[in-house]
Amino acid sequence: MSDTRSAELYRRALRVLPGGVNSPVRAMRAIGRDPIFVSHGSGAELTDVDGNVYVDYVCSWGPLIHGHAHPVILEAIVTAAALGTTYGAPTAGEVGLAEAVAARMPAVDMLRMTSSGTEATMSAIRLARAATGRVKVLKFAGAYHGHVDGLLASAGSGLATQGIPSSPGVPPSAAADTLIVPWNDADAVRTAFADHELAAVLVEPYPANMGLIPPAHGFLELLRDLCTGYDALLVFDEVITGFRVAPGGAQELTGVLPDLTIMGKVLGGGLPAAAYGGAASLMERIAPAGDVYQAGTLSGNPLAVAAGRAALELLDEQAYLTLSDLTHTLAAGLRDAAGDRPVSVVSTTGLVTVFFAPEPPTDYASAMACDADAYGAWCRALLARGVYPPPSQFEAWFPSLAHTSDHVARTVEAAAAAFAEIAP
Repeated sequence: MSDTRSAELYRRALRVLPGGVNSPVRAMRAIGRDPIFVSHGSGAELTDVDGNVYVDYVCSWGPLIHGHAHPVILEAIVTAAALGTTYGAPTAGEVGLAEAVAARMPAVDMLRMTSSGTEATMSAIRLARAATGRVKVLKFAGAYHGHVDGLLASAGSGLATQGIPSSPGVPPSAAADTLIVPWNDADAVRTAFADHELAAVLVEPYPANMGLIPPAHGFLELLRDLCTGYDALLVFDEVITGFRVAPGGAQELTGVLPDLTIMGKVLGGGLPAAAYGGAASLMERIAPAGDVYQAGTLSGNPLAVAAGRAALELLDEQAYLTLSDLTHTLAAGLRDAAGDRPVSVVSTTGLVTVFFAPEPPTDYASAMACDADAYGAWCRALLARGVYPPPSQFEAWFPSLAHTSDHVARTVEAAAAAFAEIAP
């Protein structure tokens, strides 16, 4: 370990934090290096504690659609903080944010705020089970919906398999009611519905936790039809896609409307905030309006609410056109930089993945077949050239509205040099 400020902090962190970090992917072990300790961020750039500057495509894993330290969002936070950081009581701000979300999300009439996506997912599943009187939940291999016990499950063999715990500490009983099928596999989904009474199907409409793998043509429509026909609830996890791929998330983009929607990341404007929502008839089952209990001390925190409202107000039609153009330019540049190497680039507005595979993956199995070692070497080479990519083959890049054509040009130049460096 070299004698740098980051190295010193990492040594200290290893003594007091598991693995030296507070969330696993930050450790950068997947790309074979030690973590970078950040000093500050501004716009589309990060500066580490050793003074190195990076073009940032992690952007806190998605919340920072406006980049770091946007002055309008900062002003909203400071103004809110001067009045008090938390009250444990209703505020006008949370009403305003809920109204803004309901106006944007086609399938959301009413919502309940939480402090994290994991909380929102857990609560949405509880509501789905209460509404249907059933227990089993269907999810897709490779999808991540937070660290809920029942969703930390891996698949066995076959088309529709009963979940088995994928982490120590998760009891078999917690995973037993989770069914797992391959993404984009219509036959597997039909089999699951025929063989099991499902409370809900939980789906990232544009999965981005195995890299960005869009739905096959008609696949989301199939899920909607099957859920309707079997009286199950369709739950969209839009923690990543919500307010990023379109004003109303993937449900607006695709026209497929879920029964419940899970939101986070952009919703909090860079502070911890999440929510779940749906039709009023469903959401009024939540206490105190109804009998399904859920609570949170910091839910609707006034600082997060202020940041979220400011972030959404900045996301007008032109913002999405700008983000779409920038994403397309970045993705095209990365393809050109790769040349004839066995690399594929997948993108949609605000999301990009560089897969070290000759063809874009269509499911988790094909994503796992990517050359993760080559991706790791390429990431290390990018970092050395001042570009900060997600330190995992299975995470998406998050371009932001703070990125400029100059940032993209610098990124593509660095990418080409990094490809050349790792070439056999």
